[in-house]
Amino acid sequence: MKELDERIERAVGSRPVRYEARPGGYSTADRFAVTLADGRSVFVKSAEAPNLAGWLRREHEVYAALSGSFIPALAGWDDDGVRPLLAIEDLSDADWTPRWDADRVAAVLAALDELAGAVPPANTPPVRESFADLFDRWRVVEADPGPFLSAGLRDRAWLDRALPVILAAVDSAPVDGDRVCHLDVRSDNLCFRDGQAVLVDWNWTSLANPAADVAAWLPSVRVEGGPQPWEVLPDAGALSAFIAGVWAAVVGLPPPATAPTVRDLQRRQLAVALDWIDRDLL
Repeated sequence: MKELDERIERAVGSRPVRYEARPGGYSTADRFAVTLADGRSVFVKSAEAPNLAGWLRREHEVYAALSGSFIPALAGWDDDGVRPLLAIEDLSDADWTPRWDADRVAAVLAALDELAGAVPPANTPPVRESFADLFDRWRVVEADPGPFLSAGLRDRAWLDRALPVILAAVDSAPVDGDRVCHLDVRSDNLCFRDGQAVLVDWNWTSLANPAADVAAWLPSVRVEGGPQPWEVLPDAGALSAFIAGVWAAVVGLPPPATAPTVRDLQRRQLAVALDWIDRDLL
């Protein structure tokens, strides 16, 4: 741990005296709550896998630029060119329990609204640049429906009937925009403190329509016992089609090595999104 001690001290200006592992999320990045010699506590995340290291560098850009009730403060940064290390405000005292009553849903909506009004961090791409492949996910299913059908959520007759409607809806979905969006809102990426929602994991931050940020979040809310997505975001059938496609094209594939448990969550969220399609489009 000596090298890690030195890097954290270099990043935050104080020597670590205690580490507490903070497992979570769907990536293999290392995470610790770290008590420092000066009495502060910070959350530290580092990763060496190239994709995860790139995401951390992007997160640092965002943390360095944004401030508000919706984001923890940046505490420090160290990048040796191989394994970047990000230190942020420790949120161990916040409530991370996924309990979706009306007040909690409203708190997340308020946080996303505050974020949407922020000045974009440098290098923030439009959603079509950062997520270019997501706009063609249902075309992937059309070309090879086997992985989607293998999930067992809908049969071939449903797909044959629904796919033309879905493809047209995706083409018209109001995803584009010029507002700052998080685009990875889910319970393991947010907590609650003093009645406000605080978001973490900012590597996918892009310019988009804030309604797309909300739509991408809502299936996970339902999975965790909250309201149906159409109760929070009515008349959003085109967005439901776009969001469903994100998971439909990959749910039947082997998981990535850096996120080995992600497919189960994707399947459960896809089930909700497909119900949303059935209700609002078909």
